[in-house]
Amino acid sequence: MNWMKRWREGRNTKAGVPLVALTDPGGAAWGGRDGPALTRDGYMRNAVAYRCVRMVAEAAASMPLATASEAARQLLRRPAPETDGTGFLERVFMHLQLHGNAFVEAVRLPGETGITALYVLAPERVRPLSDARGWVDSWAVRETRGERTIRREASGWSPVLHLCLPHPQDDILGLPALAAARRALDLHNAAADWAKSLIDNSAKPSGALIYSGNGRMPPDQFDRLKADLDALYSGAANAGRPLLLEGGLDWRPMSLSPADMDFLEARNSAAREIALALGVPPQLLGIPGDNTYANYREANLAFWRMTVLPLAQKMAAALSVWLDEPLGEEINITCDLDRVPAFAAERESLWARLEGASFATLEEKRRIAGLA
Repeated sequence: MNWMKRWREGRNTKAGVPLVALTDPGGAAWGGRDGPALTRDGYMRNAVAYRCVRMVAEAAASMPLATASEAARQLLRRPAPETDGTGFLERVFMHLQLHGNAFVEAVRLPGETGITALYVLAPERVRPLSDARGWVDSWAVRETRGERTIRREASGWSPVLHLCLPHPQDDILGLPALAAARRALDLHNAAADWAKSLIDNSAKPSGALIYSGNGRMPPDQFDRLKADLDALYSGAANAGRPLLLEGGLDWRPMSLSPADMDFLEARNSAAREIALALGVPPQLLGIPGDNTYANYREANLAFWRMTVLPLAQKMAAALSVWLDEPLGEEINITCDLDRVPAFAAERESLWARLEGASFATLEEKRRIAGLA
């Protein structure tokens, strides 16, 4: 077509003036990652998410658990050979945050009562097998060679304990905390990539070399100019080197400056959103621009009260119900808050109020304080 040919030549058919093509940048491209990809990009490649997940998992795993059952206490102290209870629980809480699901398998040797060992299963290798009504009947676990199925026992007890963060659109599997922070993760990672590219290019905005000679630059000169730019003026090692221009060339900056882009504030805002999704006060991470709590002590107490304690209590309640049948007794596992240093101020305040309660007897005060 004649008009298409002239358009490509950069000339208007009527006015005979150069055309300027404007392109729409379009909408933002947000990541739609799930499962292993979300864990890889959001946890293994993002320092903020990594630190938040570690803080929550380590704190929840360090929560002291109390139970009157000697069998349950031994099982929690040493779930499996060469595995301590803190490391076992830390893996459970880490999977719960990254995948929204955590799976624990109980191993029972033939002819023996109780549970021999507890093992944490990788969520990406476990899938539910449902019956005709949609209820989970068994679990399929992918292994190095093939797949094995873990079914319920004749009594109805399942050797697999499934913990999940509720998903509004899934009745079986849970929603990971990182899924709600996808856009913040993309923004934070993109800002880091942009800053790295800026440093690789001498920490200066890009621009354009304008050739003011007649016609177009000869191909051999164009290729030599590109090679010189790549070899002599690109990369952090060449930062600050003056650009030597030959006749007919002029440098014209085109990109916005780092101050205009303000990518540092964008990174801090994205970091605060990531920390918010994972339940960690940004003040504990040293992220500037967040003064929600008056001091570090208040932020730490809120972290333990609103994030760590609900996860630990969720795990304790699930273990209590799950271990009843295999251990042959009623199991009650609770969180021992008196041994948590973060709650020391709350305990002191409670004891001070009880000390001044003259209307209560000594036995009533001990009962309110949670003592025998």
